[in-house]
Amino acid sequence: MASYTAFKTPILRNLAASRRQFATTAATRSTRARIPAALEERITQALDGMKQAGTFKTERVITTPQNSSIKVQNSTKPVLNFCANNYLGLADHPAVVQRASQFLDTWGNGLSSVRFICGTQKIHKDLEDQITKFYNQQESGDTILYASCFDANAGIFESLLTDQDAIISDSLNHASIIDGVRLCKAKRFRYANGDVEDLDRQLTLAAEAGCRVKMVATDGVFSMDGVIAPLKDICDVVEKHDAILFVDDAHATGFLGPTGRGSGEYWGVMDRIHLVNSTLGKALGGASGGYTVGDKLLVSILRNTSRPYLFSNTLAPSVVGAAEAAINLVDNPATRGPLLDQLWSNAQL
Repeated sequence: MASYTAFKTPILRNLAASRRQFATTAATRSTRARIPAALEERITQALDGMKQAGTFKTERVITTPQNSSIKVQNSTKPVLNFCANNYLGLADHPAVVQRASQFLDTWGNGLSSVRFICGTQKIHKDLEDQITKFYNQQESGDTILYASCFDANAGIFESLLTDQDAIISDSLNHASIIDGVRLCKAKRFRYANGDVEDLDRQLTLAAEAGCRVKMVATDGVFSMDGVIAPLKDICDVVEKHDAILFVDDAHATGFLGPTGRGSGEYWGVMDRIHLVNSTLGKALGGASGGYTVGDKLLVSILRNTSRPYLFSNTLAPSVVGAAEAAINLVDNPATRGPLLDQLWSNAQL
């Protein structure tokens, strides 16, 4: 405790001095900070363009828990909700809500820290182990938790690939994959959506360019169209070129495949995929959180170099509890069956 206090004391002293200086400065300022005219003009034009094109976004305010039937602000009638990613209806499932509440009471609201300093509780390691077992990787695999799947995608490429490597990405991959690729120095190749022959061509071009490590990145399910990536054929091409396969399974985890383990299970290739990123914010409870599951060696380097993991607060205990309960519901045949039956029945509309 003494060393911690000694470390923090200069910081607190500097903060106190800054507060005094801020109070003096603020007292002499009568208006808010002025936006430069050039920036104001540019943003105003951009917003006007969005409105004219019909792409300006407004937020519907929901006044009930998330469900298939909800109420929205300024409306007295319930409405049917067809646009949530709440695939299994677990966002307000009693078991999920109850477990979240229990973890909140037992473990507190949060850790006020990143994982590697003082932000790892037993429940975080337990959830990582639970996810690893969910993917049948308990022998040689591991899982790392993130604040979101977007963060997981932002951290994976920069950590694993160098300027001597290549990333071969599906042309319709999610924005988070695109942004993650932009952060890394690897050479970039793109193949037509789900086109295995084009993938083969791009991998050949990457090899001819002298790339040492070649990583193929694809969504497991392309959510805008509901298209499932042809992972069996992709695995064949990946193995032909001695490459690595990464799958973002955010829109498949929990409900696709016989036991809800995602697109890899759907195609029977779970053991041929090197890395899976997915979310706890869709089928598995609907809150937040994401993860990477894969070989222990790869996860180990992510724990030590993935910037969204190293510099973001750990998952809140309530989110961990909700995710644990949701995975238990999917993992248990007695509860999984009715959930999947309801989902696919709804899809017959």
